[in-house]
Amino acid sequence: MKYCTHCGAQLDDAAVVCPSCGCATDEFAANSSAQATVAKDNTLNTVIKVFMILGCLSYGWLLVPLAWTIPMTVSFFNKVRDGRKVGVGFKVCTLLFVNLIAGICLLCRDESGYID
Repeated sequence: MKYCTHCGAQLDDAAVVCPSCGCATDEFAANSSAQATVAKDNTLNTVIKVFMILGCLSYGWLLVPLAWTIPMTVSFFNKVRDGRKVGVGFKVCTLLFVNLIAGICLLCRDESGYID
């Protein structure tokens, strides 16, 4: 048996909400915050991808920078797909050479749930 952290009432093990006070249990709150984090990461990754593609398109008329931006964009897509971390050097290079907004978003990205 578990107990409500708000009112101390005894709860069923499968309870999501306390029948006494109506507050969410700790497992439900943790589960919903984890889902919110995943949704935020997916949205941020999509924003980064869009701005990296825009960076590639804006450098399209120059061949030398394009040789730098396309491999970085492809590398980021592969790292997101595989669930790997993105290094700080890569983030700074994206900021400087690919797209300012994508670089800032990369620097703000939470890397705690990714593989080294």
